[in-house]
Amino acid sequence: MLNEMISEKRAQVGTPNEQDGKVELTILMPCLNEARTLPACIAKAQDFLTRSGVRGEVLVSDNGSSDGSQTLAMACGARVVSVPVRGYGAALIAGIEAAKGQYVIMGDADQSYDFGELDGFVAALRSGSQLVMGNRFRGKILPGAMPPLHRYLGNPVLSFVGRLFFKSPIGDFHCGLRGFERQAILQLRLCCDGMEFASEMVVKATLSHLRIAEVPTTLSPDGRDRPPHLRTWRDGWRHLRFLLLFTPRWLFLYPGAALALLGFTQLVLAQFHPGGWGRWPVGIHTQLLASAGMVLGYQTMLFAMGAVLARHCARLNTIHPRERWALHVAGGSLLPVGGGLATLAGLGLCASLTWEWGSSGFGSLDPEAAMRQIIPGIALLLMGTQSVLASAFFAALRSAFDSRGPARLVASRLA
Repeated sequence: MLNEMISEKRAQVGTPNEQDGKVELTILMPCLNEARTLPACIAKAQDFLTRSGVRGEVLVSDNGSSDGSQTLAMACGARVVSVPVRGYGAALIAGIEAAKGQYVIMGDADQSYDFGELDGFVAALRSGSQLVMGNRFRGKILPGAMPPLHRYLGNPVLSFVGRLFFKSPIGDFHCGLRGFERQAILQLRLCCDGMEFASEMVVKATLSHLRIAEVPTTLSPDGRDRPPHLRTWRDGWRHLRFLLLFTPRWLFLYPGAALALLGFTQLVLAQFHPGGWGRWPVGIHTQLLASAGMVLGYQTMLFAMGAVLARHCARLNTIHPRERWALHVAGGSLLPVGGGLATLAGLGLCASLTWEWGSSGFGSLDPEAAMRQIIPGIALLLMGTQSVLASAFFAALRSAFDSRGPARLVASRLA
């Protein structure tokens, strides 16, 4: 009986190419056990296509449902693509690749968004926008639709971080209802298979200078009879981690530079231990901690260079203009030459102290004088050797992704 129902519905709906020629719009719904709400979402999407006269299709990207969602979707006239790799992002990436439309509008299949009200998205896409984001804070958030923790902390904070780090114009980074030009998004090479896919799309679209617009959107309470797939703390951390990893300036460079500068300043003050500073700490113990901070900060800055270089070699995204200096430093002579000089200077200070010790018959040394010489010497030695080793590592990283070498296949896969 059900098979006959599916066949009849298919005969009525047909394929988009059979009935309407070229498909303009794909309405994409990721699905994992959404049998309770999926039929209503599909019906609203189909009603919108009929009412608006848009040539389109409804595509359900099923992520391994065990409640019959696939069969229900086909019975309702939707096309279904099965995605064995679990994850919100995995389902959407497969759905985008399988979509036939020039434009794609994606949204959750839990009735939290109204697929019958997509006019603003279609209008913005037709006017030239390549990514159209829904904005729930400019639209409506109905009572019970969003937990207070998400509404007043999670979403605002993560959206603020995204705007700060990437200068994105988007006010609601994590709205699940969004439309885009399919080819433009495919060129971004999206790869996150989890919930952080939502952030990845916005970040890469911003860095690639896609034309972005926002449409006020209404968020309604979902129609599920079970907890949502979203896990507040786990997925919130995954979003934040992605934002940090995609901007080494904020994760590594700025904190590292601040720590190195503070450590260097305190080390100089402690080295010359000027009088009249009152209770300001200028002893050798402070000098030791300051040198440790300086070395750690510098090491963190090297991590920033490595992260920028790795993303550039793997072609993961366009390098931000403020990060291009890292490519020049990582591939230039500053690190090996400067590191070599710093290493020699550190060895010179250590050797000088050893010579003085030997000249005194290897007897006892003045701890204060000895430590004030050996601490900066060790710091220079560590930073110098780190620079030389980092330059060798960066060169190896470049050669691993060199199109002329045997690692070309690895680079193409990562790209």
